[in-house]
Amino acid sequence: MCVKRMKKFNKKEILSIPNLMGYFRILLIPVFCYLYIAAETQREYVYAALVVLISSLTDLFDGKIARHFHMVTELGKLLDPVADKLTHAALAFCLATRYPVMWLLIVLMAVKEGYMGIMGLIFLKKGKKLDGAMWFGKVCTAVLFAGLLVLFLFINLPEKFVNTLIFLMMGVMIITLCMYVPVFRKMKEDEGKKE
Repeated sequence: MCVKRMKKFNKKEILSIPNLMGYFRILLIPVFCYLYIAAETQREYVYAALVVLISSLTDLFDGKIARHFHMVTELGKLLDPVADKLTHAALAFCLATRYPVMWLLIVLMAVKEGYMGIMGLIFLKKGKKLDGAMWFGKVCTAVLFAGLLVLFLFINLPEKFVNTLIFLMMGVMIITLCMYVPVFRKMKEDEGKKE
């Protein structure tokens, strides 16, 4: 497992094109939230979904641009998952206005991200962090976004299908959380050996 020492961000990193795209994704969150919550017609729901689609395309291309043009930065590695988490949370809160079971997923999301955040801060204070997301974290992010996007795009799905999809996303999140626990435990053990 790779653990990297943290460094300070410079102006070039802060204003790189991929990172500007990350800021743009965060700025789109209140836009799609407003459009979805205020929507009354199918067309208005489609407008909200289109903004989410723009956000997801920005997410796809910021990484490709960063790698292709050698613009991968420590800030970008931090900004990208933060934008992901904020987008997922906003989508889930919007959907909870239509689907009550979504509140269970929101609680689980808070537990998972709370654990990840606390552990990340503990190691950040020691000048260390995970070197990028683990593969299972990436799978969880993809499954969660795909499931939330399906529910966002199709507003007339049967309740049984909706609830099954929500529980599937929750299952993936639980497995991912369980897989991160030993990763952080190993980081702690490695830190103890160095001391």
